[in-house]
Amino acid sequence: MTEIDLEAENKAIAKEYKELLRISYQTLSEEDKKLIRKAFDVAVDAHKDQRRKSGEAYIFHPIAVAKIVANEIGLGATAIAAALMHDVVEDTDITVEDIERMFNPKIARIVDGLTKMAKVKTDQEISMQAENFRKMLLTLNDDVRVILIKIADRLHNMQTMESMVDYKQAKIASETLYIYAPLAHRLGLYNIKTQLEDLGLKYTEPAVYNDIVSKMKESKEEQQAYIKSIADVLKSSLDEEGIEYTMKGRPKSVYSIRRKMLAQNVTFDEVYDKFALRIIYKSNPHDEKFLAWKIYSIVTDHYRPSPSRLRDWISSPKSTGYEALHITVMGPKGRWVEIQVRSERMDEIAEKGYAAHYKYKQGATEENSLDVWLNQLKEALENSESNAVDFVEDFKLNLYAKEIYVFTPKGEIKSLPKGATTLDFAFSIHSEVGVKTRGTRVNGRLVPLNHVLNSGDQVEIITSPNQKPTANWLDYVTTSRAKNKIRNVLNESTKRIAEDGKEILNRKLRHLKITLNEQTINELVNFFKLQTSLDLFYRAGLGTIDNQQLKDYAAQKSNTLVNFFKKTIKRSPSAHPEHIHKEEISKNYDLLVFGAEQDKLDYKLATCCNPIPGDDVFGFVTINEGIKVHRKNCPNALSMQSNFAYRIIQAKWIDSSQEEFKASLKITGMDTLGLTNELTKVISNQMNVNIQSISLSGEAGLFNGQVTVIVQNNIILKKLIENIKKIDGVDKVIRVNNV
Repeated sequence: MTEIDLEAENKAIAKEYKELLRISYQTLSEEDKKLIRKAFDVAVDAHKDQRRKSGEAYIFHPIAVAKIVANEIGLGATAIAAALMHDVVEDTDITVEDIERMFNPKIARIVDGLTKMAKVKTDQEISMQAENFRKMLLTLNDDVRVILIKIADRLHNMQTMESMVDYKQAKIASETLYIYAPLAHRLGLYNIKTQLEDLGLKYTEPAVYNDIVSKMKESKEEQQAYIKSIADVLKSSLDEEGIEYTMKGRPKSVYSIRRKMLAQNVTFDEVYDKFALRIIYKSNPHDEKFLAWKIYSIVTDHYRPSPSRLRDWISSPKSTGYEALHITVMGPKGRWVEIQVRSERMDEIAEKGYAAHYKYKQGATEENSLDVWLNQLKEALENSESNAVDFVEDFKLNLYAKEIYVFTPKGEIKSLPKGATTLDFAFSIHSEVGVKTRGTRVNGRLVPLNHVLNSGDQVEIITSPNQKPTANWLDYVTTSRAKNKIRNVLNESTKRIAEDGKEILNRKLRHLKITLNEQTINELVNFFKLQTSLDLFYRAGLGTIDNQQLKDYAAQKSNTLVNFFKKTIKRSPSAHPEHIHKEEISKNYDLLVFGAEQDKLDYKLATCCNPIPGDDVFGFVTINEGIKVHRKNCPNALSMQSNFAYRIIQAKWIDSSQEEFKASLKITGMDTLGLTNELTKVISNQMNVNIQSISLSGEAGLFNGQVTVIVQNNIILKKLIENIKKIDGVDKVIRVNNV
């Protein structure tokens, strides 16, 4: 690099630093600015010799993360300083002790929480990403800002992934959709959640993402004109009432449109509310609710609302703190439009989440934690018996859960995830109430403990000092908080046996020359088809796992993941593309190759998504069944990519001209005379495709059908779907994952 380049780069770094101070959401004192400057100097010096894959100086990344923390999340000087230094312990010689000495224990603790776990040896590799999630979540006991900075770090990484190789992009994007976007949602960071989701889709399903983006651009002007026509009508009435407001038309996110397309089995054109109108009004705290309903009245004077689509999160805010009225109205040309009504305070909380909550609390400071949800989350974290992947799966259960609102006997309102039971409600009041629950009443009527609650229910808990949870209770609850509490009580009596069992298991495995580490534990849990390591140790302590079973495990261990990789992911001369003659290709019509070297390996097709030649696929190395091939849009793909990225192998079809595969299609539409005859004619006569099974049923003028066909590849299947859609009366044709 030339001296001029370095000088220009240093100027750019200084400019970014000044921008960081300028955009801070919170007012920075002189002491704050000194703290941030000191952290900036430490970070610049620590990263001075480092560059990102794109070639730019590494320091631009921590500055960008600090800007997100300062502006989009709205944290103060402590968090900004920690964000600037979030990578120094991991990537340089500076230690956590150095940071504590230079700054203070609080900043040191945050940076320590942000530092990734040290790498482990390959032969001990487990799901390190799941372990990192666990460590990150456990830092909540110290400081929630660790997770907030981590989310900012992930957002900037997602924004700057262009220079990474495809498989790394897919891995990081999968982790983002799997855990970081739901976390941002749960912490009330809706703007960041939307960005993470859209970027996640961009790298996990680029073709789908680009298709939606291009279609949105095509319809943008027409949609904006449509929204403006509605806004103009409302503005005159709002002005007449003397309401101070701003109005914004905004497109729905790419990810939310994709989610609706999948959930409702519709095309892009059939998603009706791709744009929304947001009315943000000025108000003092006393009049907020009154003005919101006044605006609702004005909107519904002009446009007919859908009663089933009214969402009142002002009377009952979401547990994330989100407040707003969402009204879906019938606009001109018979099109539904969503209108969101928020005060300036509500809008700020929706955008900033954590920080804005406490700006509006008297005497609150940045050091406050996130009240109820964080306390519940900390309780959930107390249960550390499960392995890392189970831990993350359990934690994730409640991140995106929709909410219901129920009442205590005294009329206090409580929010619970949709699907929660009366026993979940008991544990939400207090764990001691939960474990002593003898019976429950809903709206004055005695109901079972597993009775599913609905919004508006009034719930009474009947307790008894002699009551104790049973194993069945785990089937009666859905919230991780209740499950963890029940497990903890049940586990008290088993822990002692399990501790002895671990020692017994360790001794027996040592005789078989096997080390008891986390990988071995995970393999044994899978081998014995158990749920957790506690189950494994408990059974060993009871003596139900005998020596012969352990010998059987040792025998199959030669086919475990590591050995499988050593033995098969190795290029052999016979698998070289140059040695695969055309005659061989035409003979091996279902040829699927793996990895950058395009190796030929044994595999099985996964039944969860039923891939066929031509589908975009990947290989997943299982513990006992070798390579399973999944479609890239398999329902389980995100979980596998996020938790077990080291087991993922790139895969692609080389040729598929002869082999035949089953594919199942779900067909719906209007019931017309001769439909079955027309359907079979298109499939069999026009396309020469064999029908394995067909079932059609009609009711009140509509029909539902499922057809299983035998096809050679994805191209033929897509053409078949197009032709079926052309049949008079057919509305939708959807490929079903399971055949």
